Amino acid sequence: MTLPRPVLTGYSHSIYTRIIRLILLEKGISFDYVEHDPFAQDALGPHPFGRVPFLCHGDFAIYETAAISAYLDAAFDGTPMMPDSPQAAARAIQVVCVADAYAYWPLVRQIYEHAVFRPTYCEPSDPTEVQDGLRRTPKVLAALDEIAREGLVLSQGFGRAECHLAPMIAALVQAPEGADLLARYPDLYEWWQRTALRPSMRETETSLPSGDVQS
Repeated sequence: MTLPRPVLTGYSHSIYTRIIRLILLEKGISFDYVEHDPFAQDALGPHPFGRVPFLCHGDFAIYETAAISAYLDAAFDGTPMMPDSPQAAARAIQVVCVADAYAYWPLVRQIYEHAVFRPTYCEPSDPTEVQDGLRRTPKVLAALDEIAREGLVLSQGFGRAECHLAPMIAALVQAPEGADLLARYPDLYEWWQRTALRPSMRETETSLPSGDVQS
Protein backbone atom coordinates (compact mmCIF):
# COMPACT_ATOMS: atom_id res chain seq x y z
CA MET A 1 0.00 0.00 0.00
CA THR A 2 1.31 3.42 -0.93
CA LEU A 3 1.42 5.81 1.99
CA PRO A 4 0.08 9.34 1.57
CA ARG A 5 2.39 12.30 1.33
CA PRO A 6 3.93 13.31 4.65
CA VAL A 7 2.34 16.30 6.33
CA LEU A 8 4.65 18.76 8.05
CA THR A 9 3.19 21.06 10.68
CA GLY A 10 5.49 24.01 11.26
CA TYR A 11 5.91 27.72 11.72
CA SER A 12 7.33 29.81 8.89
CA HIS A 13 9.74 31.69 11.18
CA SER A 14 10.95 28.54 12.94
CA ILE A 15 14.56 27.58 12.39
CA TYR A 16 13.74 23.95 13.10
CA THR A 17 10.82 23.92 10.68
CA ARG A 18 13.19 25.20 8.02
CA ILE A 19 15.61 22.38 8.78
CA ILE A 20 12.93 19.79 8.00
CA ARG A 21 11.81 21.63 4.89
CA LEU A 22 15.41 21.56 3.67
CA ILE A 23 15.62 17.81 4.27
CA LEU A 24 12.36 17.26 2.37
CA LEU A 25 13.47 19.37 -0.57
CA GLU A 26 17.00 17.97 -0.75
CA LYS A 27 15.58 14.42 -0.69
CA GLY A 28 13.01 15.32 -3.34
CA ILE A 29 10.07 14.33 -1.10
CA SER A 30 6.65 15.70 -1.96
CA PHE A 31 4.85 16.87 1.16
CA ASP A 32 1.97 18.92 2.46
CA TYR A 33 2.50 21.79 4.86
CA VAL A 34 0.34 23.13 7.69
CA GLU A 35 1.28 26.47 9.22
CA HIS A 36 0.97 26.64 13.00
CA ASP A 37 2.15 29.50 15.19
CA PRO A 38 3.13 27.95 18.54
CA PHE A 39 3.40 31.41 20.11
CA ALA A 40 -0.19 32.40 19.38
CA GLN A 41 -2.46 32.77 22.36
CA ASP A 42 -4.25 29.50 23.17
CA ALA A 43 -2.43 27.84 20.26
CA LEU A 44 -3.23 24.17 19.99
CA GLY A 45 -1.18 21.91 17.79
CA PRO A 46 -0.34 18.24 17.41
CA HIS A 47 2.99 18.46 19.25
CA PRO A 48 2.49 17.31 22.87
CA PHE A 49 4.85 20.03 24.10
CA GLY A 50 3.30 22.75 21.97
CA ARG A 51 6.22 23.15 19.60
CA VAL A 52 7.14 22.63 15.96
CA PRO A 53 8.01 20.83 13.73
CA PHE A 54 5.69 17.83 13.77
CA LEU A 55 5.46 15.24 10.98
CA CYS A 56 2.71 12.78 10.07
CA HIS A 57 3.22 10.06 7.48
CA GLY A 58 0.17 7.89 7.23
CA ASP A 59 -0.58 6.73 10.75
CA PHE A 60 2.99 7.42 11.92
CA ALA A 61 3.60 10.68 13.77
CA ILE A 62 6.94 11.95 15.00
CA TYR A 63 8.39 15.10 16.53
CA GLU A 64 11.85 16.42 17.43
CA THR A 65 13.88 17.69 14.50
CA ALA A 66 16.73 15.18 14.60
CA ALA A 67 14.27 12.29 14.82
CA ILE A 68 12.19 13.61 11.90
CA SER A 69 15.36 14.08 9.84
CA ALA A 70 16.49 10.51 10.54
CA TYR A 71 13.08 9.12 9.63
CA LEU A 72 12.83 11.02 6.35
CA ASP A 73 16.32 9.93 5.35
CA ALA A 74 15.62 6.26 6.08
CA ALA A 75 12.01 6.06 4.86
CA PHE A 76 12.39 7.71 1.46
CA ASP A 77 14.55 7.09 -1.57
CA GLY A 78 16.86 9.76 -2.84
CA THR A 79 20.31 10.95 -1.95
CA PRO A 80 21.32 9.67 1.50
CA MET A 81 21.68 12.55 3.92
CA MET A 82 24.39 10.96 6.07
CA PRO A 83 27.97 10.27 4.91
CA ASP A 84 29.14 6.71 4.32
CA SER A 85 32.28 6.63 6.43
CA PRO A 86 32.03 6.18 10.21
CA GLN A 87 34.19 9.23 10.80
CA ALA A 88 32.15 11.51 8.58
CA ALA A 89 28.85 10.19 9.94
CA ALA A 90 30.04 10.82 13.49
CA ARG A 91 31.17 14.31 12.52
CA ALA A 92 27.77 15.03 11.00
CA ILE A 93 26.06 14.06 14.26
CA GLN A 94 28.57 16.23 16.10
CA VAL A 95 27.63 19.25 13.98
CA VAL A 96 23.94 18.68 14.74
CA CYS A 97 24.71 18.50 18.45
CA VAL A 98 26.91 21.60 18.39
CA ALA A 99 24.24 23.51 16.48
CA ASP A 100 21.54 22.58 18.99
CA ALA A 101 23.57 22.91 22.18
CA TYR A 102 25.84 25.87 21.45
CA ALA A 103 24.85 27.70 18.25
CA TYR A 104 21.08 28.08 18.35
CA TRP A 105 20.79 30.27 21.42
CA PRO A 106 23.44 32.94 20.73
CA LEU A 107 23.03 33.00 16.94
CA VAL A 108 19.24 32.86 16.77
CA ARG A 109 17.64 33.69 20.11
CA GLN A 110 20.07 36.43 21.02
CA ILE A 111 21.63 38.04 17.93
CA TYR A 112 18.96 37.43 15.30
CA GLU A 113 15.94 37.78 17.55
CA HIS A 114 17.04 40.97 19.29
CA ALA A 115 18.93 42.67 16.45
CA VAL A 116 16.67 41.71 13.53
CA PHE A 117 13.37 39.97 14.26
CA ARG A 118 12.03 41.96 17.22
CA PRO A 119 12.94 45.40 15.83
CA THR A 120 11.29 44.50 12.51
CA TYR A 121 8.01 43.78 14.27
CA CYS A 122 8.36 46.73 16.67
CA GLU A 123 8.66 44.36 19.61
CA PRO A 124 10.84 45.10 22.64
CA SER A 125 14.45 44.06 22.12
CA ASP A 126 17.41 43.97 24.46
CA PRO A 127 20.80 45.21 23.19
CA THR A 128 22.52 43.35 26.02
CA GLU A 129 21.21 40.09 24.57
CA VAL A 130 22.84 40.97 21.24
CA GLN A 131 26.14 41.78 22.90
CA ASP A 132 26.08 38.59 24.95
CA GLY A 133 25.33 36.60 21.79
CA LEU A 134 28.22 38.26 19.98
CA ARG A 135 30.47 37.42 22.92
CA ARG A 136 29.45 33.75 22.92
CA THR A 137 29.35 33.17 19.16
CA PRO A 138 33.08 33.21 18.24
CA LYS A 139 33.78 30.02 20.18
CA VAL A 140 30.97 28.28 18.29
CA LEU A 141 32.08 29.55 14.90
CA ALA A 142 35.70 28.60 15.60
CA ALA A 143 34.69 25.02 16.37
CA LEU A 144 32.58 24.81 13.22
CA ASP A 145 35.33 26.43 11.14
CA GLU A 146 37.73 23.72 12.28
CA ILE A 147 35.22 21.05 11.24
CA ALA A 148 34.74 22.71 7.85
CA ARG A 149 38.50 22.87 7.35
CA GLU A 150 38.78 19.13 8.09
CA GLY A 151 36.48 18.46 5.13
CA LEU A 152 34.45 15.48 6.31
CA VAL A 153 31.30 17.61 6.54
CA LEU A 154 30.54 21.29 5.93
CA SER A 155 32.52 20.88 2.76
CA GLN A 156 31.12 19.85 -0.64
CA GLY A 157 28.12 17.72 0.35
CA PHE A 158 24.79 18.85 1.74
CA GLY A 159 23.34 16.38 4.19
CA ARG A 160 21.65 16.36 7.56
CA ALA A 161 24.46 18.24 9.30
CA GLU A 162 24.42 21.00 6.70
CA CYS A 163 20.62 21.22 6.69
CA HIS A 164 20.65 21.53 10.47
CA LEU A 165 23.25 24.29 10.64
CA ALA A 166 22.39 26.36 7.58
CA PRO A 167 19.20 28.03 8.90
CA MET A 168 21.05 29.14 12.03
CA ILE A 169 23.83 30.73 10.00
CA ALA A 170 21.20 32.30 7.74
CA ALA A 171 19.67 33.94 10.79
CA LEU A 172 23.03 35.11 12.13
CA VAL A 173 24.11 36.89 8.94
CA GLN A 174 20.92 38.95 8.77
CA ALA A 175 22.44 41.02 11.55
CA PRO A 176 25.38 43.06 10.17
CA GLU A 177 27.38 42.29 13.31
CA GLY A 178 26.76 38.59 12.77
CA ALA A 179 27.78 38.71 9.11
CA ASP A 180 31.01 40.51 10.04
CA LEU A 181 31.71 37.90 12.68
CA LEU A 182 31.20 34.95 10.32
CA ALA A 183 33.59 36.47 7.77
CA ARG A 184 36.45 35.99 10.26
CA TYR A 185 36.22 32.19 9.88
CA PRO A 186 37.31 31.49 6.30
CA ASP A 187 36.42 27.82 5.85
CA LEU A 188 32.99 28.14 7.45
CA TYR A 189 32.42 31.38 5.56
CA GLU A 190 33.30 29.74 2.24
CA TRP A 191 30.88 26.92 3.01
CA TRP A 192 28.16 29.43 3.81
CA GLN A 193 28.75 31.38 0.58
CA ARG A 194 28.05 28.23 -1.42
CA THR A 195 25.20 27.11 0.80
CA ALA A 196 23.31 30.40 0.56
CA LEU A 197 22.98 29.89 -3.20
CA ARG A 198 21.33 26.46 -3.01
CA PRO A 199 17.82 26.33 -4.49
CA SER A 200 16.48 24.70 -1.31
CA MET A 201 17.80 27.61 0.75
CA ARG A 202 16.15 30.11 -1.57
CA GLU A 203 12.86 28.20 -1.52
CA THR A 204 12.71 27.98 2.27
CA GLU A 205 13.64 31.59 2.94
CA THR A 206 11.05 33.56 4.90
CA SER A 207 11.37 37.24 4.23
CA LEU A 208 10.73 39.71 7.00
CA PRO A 209 8.51 42.68 6.12
CA SER A 210 10.29 45.85 5.09
CA GLY A 211 9.66 49.08 6.90
CA ASP A 212 7.92 49.50 10.20
CA VAL A 213 5.40 46.90 11.26
CA GLN A 214 2.81 48.05 13.72
CA SER A 215 2.13 45.58 16.50
